[in-house]
Amino acid sequence: MTRIIAGDAGSLRLVAPAKVSRPTSDRVREAIFSRLASLSDIPGATVLDLFAGTGALGLEAASRGASAVWLVDNHAGATAVLDANIALVAKPLTHAPTLRSVTSSVAKFLAGAALSEVSLVFLDPPYDYSPSALNDHLVSLHPWLAPDALVVVERSSKGEPPQFPEGYEVLSPKTYGDTTVYWARFLKGSQPPAPASSS
Repeated sequence: MTRIIAGDAGSLRLVAPAKVSRPTSDRVREAIFSRLASLSDIPGATVLDLFAGTGALGLEAASRGASAVWLVDNHAGATAVLDANIALVAKPLTHAPTLRSVTSSVAKFLAGAALSEVSLVFLDPPYDYSPSALNDHLVSLHPWLAPDALVVVERSSKGEPPQFPEGYEVLSPKTYGDTTVYWARFLKGSQPPAPASSS
């Protein structure tokens, strides 16, 4: 059972597909959002949930006040599950965020025009997903990200960690059993300008 942990839709049970590859556990999701609260403001955030599955990560952010959430998944039947969960979570919300499901591969989605400056990104691919493809996605995210955006990546604790490219400040990862959560902040464009030289 996957549920929303906190916020307006707290305790709401989400619809799950018949075959769930590997949903983020409530324990890991609670730890992620606890850390997020100390690093960023979720209320008002614009969120991408890539490899969304049930949409639990993105919809948790919506429950806690995010203003826009895009849920992206290419899995068969994902759209129906995501749309059902969007409808469930939207009802108790005291704000009116933009909530959208997108049926697409992550590579194709990120190759399109950026919909908005994104302040928070979740990437939760299957554990057997290609590390090199995941690293390519981290590069492709650049034009989507607002200065100081946070990128959160879930991987197997036994697998290869993601390689964040130039432009990211890598934060300390956290391990929860067989899951390791990797964190980075997007810095490119947020540094103060260099002082003008005197002539």
